[in-house]
Amino acid sequence: MLLNRWRRWRRSRPFWGGLLAVLAGAEICALPLAPLKVMLQQGVAGIPSVLMGAVMIVLGLTAWFAPAQRGLAGVLTTLVATAALVLSNLGGFLIGTLLGILGGGLMFAWQPHAAAAAPVRPSPTDATDAAGTTGTTDAIPAPPHDTAPSRSTRHHDLQGAQP
Repeated sequence: MLLNRWRRWRRSRPFWGGLLAVLAGAEICALPLAPLKVMLQQGVAGIPSVLMGAVMIVLGLTAWFAPAQRGLAGVLTTLVATAALVLSNLGGFLIGTLLGILGGGLMFAWQPHAAAAAPVRPSPTDATDAAGTTGTTDAIPAPPHDTAPSRSTRHHDLQGAQP
């Protein structure tokens, strides 16, 4: 039961993109705190690394806990990961940058599953002929008549942005 809840939660959000973004942020954050022999830069230059890593971790968690913001989180993760290449020890020795770009792309591309539509059953009042076809043609209702003045170049915008 717990495994099913976990699987349902994981599939209802961009889990893998968020995980890669959190790992990329941890990688970029950890390098400025490493011993001096491992680091390429030190001092004030380590502050952007820690900040960019923290921002990437927050963006990964945002994708998990606010999936509606996945587009913005994905784009920002990709931008921060690319900036980390220049500003932060080659973006965590390229590992953090590559994980961040891949995670940002996965977050941006993720789409929620649409609910499965219930199959349409014919009503018991529909008459069926010998061939098995229904006698009524009103299974699909006709669209309502448009009372707006007609134009010769009418646009059909499903989201309603066009007049």
